[in-house]
Amino acid sequence: MNQPTFYRAIEIDSLSIFYREAGPRDAPTILLLHGLPSSSRMFEPLFTRLADRYHLVAPDYPGFGHSDWPDPKRFAYTFNHCAEIMNHFTEALGLSRYTLYMQDYGGPVGFRMALAHPERIEALIVQDAVAHNEGLGARSGPIEQQMRARCERTSCLSRLHARGT
Repeated sequence: MNQPTFYRAIEIDSLSIFYREAGPRDAPTILLLHGLPSSSRMFEPLFTRLADRYHLVAPDYPGFGHSDWPDPKRFAYTFNHCAEIMNHFTEALGLSRYTLYMQDYGGPVGFRMALAHPERIEALIVQDAVAHNEGLGARSGPIEQQMRARCERTSCLSRLHARGT
């Protein structure tokens, strides 16, 4: 049976966080964390295949997809901060137990979530994601800088577009 996908947003820490949701709410939940430069849209094929058996929730991080893109001068684009916001997101949705599906940047975000609240984690699914800080090594600073720079560029382009220039 084909389950509809719902497109929603919720305010978390004064930010609008967009997410996709499908499947029965009483089914086991899978929280799908996307990578860079993607968004929750990357999981649409999984929604089609799994929504009849699982409750699927896929948020966009701040600065990605349809979520708010806060100014990098006022917002810390770090894995720690994204994990904190995603933990608040799960709390706001009432997700007390879930499987974490982590792809790419979803690893550094998801593992931080799991360390902060191991009681919430049913299982881990890791796809092409770094599973330890040493794996990020010297790259973690530049990766977080890249996230900030991407948001600065997009924010600048959005302002230009809004002015019609």
